[in-house]
Amino acid sequence: MKGLFNYDNPVMRFIGKFWDVLVLNILWLICSLPIFTIGASTTAVYYVTLKLARDDDGYTIRSFFHSFKQNFRQATIIWLIFLLTGIILFADLWFVLTANVVPAGTMRVLATALFIGLLIVWFAMITYVFPVLARFYGTVKQTIMNAFLLSVRYLLYTIGIIAIDVLIVVLTLTSLPVLSMLGFPLLAFLNSFFLERIFKKLIPKDERDDQEMRPLFADEELPEGSEEPIYKMFVRDDMQTAEGGVAEPAALPDTAAGEAAGEVASDVPEIVGENTGEADEAGDSDKE
Repeated sequence: MKGLFNYDNPVMRFIGKFWDVLVLNILWLICSLPIFTIGASTTAVYYVTLKLARDDDGYTIRSFFHSFKQNFRQATIIWLIFLLTGIILFADLWFVLTANVVPAGTMRVLATALFIGLLIVWFAMITYVFPVLARFYGTVKQTIMNAFLLSVRYLLYTIGIIAIDVLIVVLTLTSLPVLSMLGFPLLAFLNSFFLERIFKKLIPKDERDDQEMRPLFADEELPEGSEEPIYKMFVRDDMQTAEGGVAEPAALPDTAAGEAAGEVASDVPEIVGENTGEADEAGDSDKE
């Protein structure tokens, strides 16, 4: 019985993660009410679920609001961009299918296929863009570009993520309405296991124990088994110091690629890195 209630017990860990997802759903719904904050709340959900997928358990509520505040500006801009483009694409598809301006036949079929294809690309990109923002530093342009390139480069993962999302939504609407209690964070949690496998391919596995932001750039020697970075990606690492300050980015080699990476770093918003619970979450004894 003593082992059953040990937190390291698989059953207790499952219950703990289930509770985390339930809490995340409440937070996501509340923080998404203004509509324009959906991007920030979605990024915050992925910030927590990616940590859960790595078994890097922390303080759910504090971590959520840490990311919500940290990424609010970029996430809101990205969300509004995707919301606007999504509305335009859906409106265009509806127009093609219902209006008589486009003649029936080959032209209508081609136009319909075009907009359906663009909507698939849009859906694939929005599946990646907020997890990328939660895990990596970068400008809005870089984050959107990375989302597109990742969705194409890891096409099988993309298909798997979309298939699972569709399956969960169908089950929720038909035979398992109880899943609505977990809502979108359930999708994010399941997606995070796929996404973490992708992100691990992009993050060099070095043995350095510093707490500085490390650039994922072509001039950095990658270990065997890892892949070249996609597009000027900077991994969010443990930058929050015990005093609550933010560490400076790591110095780059004096090469052409290093100088280019430095230019990118100068454009990166001043935001703190991923919190593992050893710094700003220290002092709390109970998990939120």
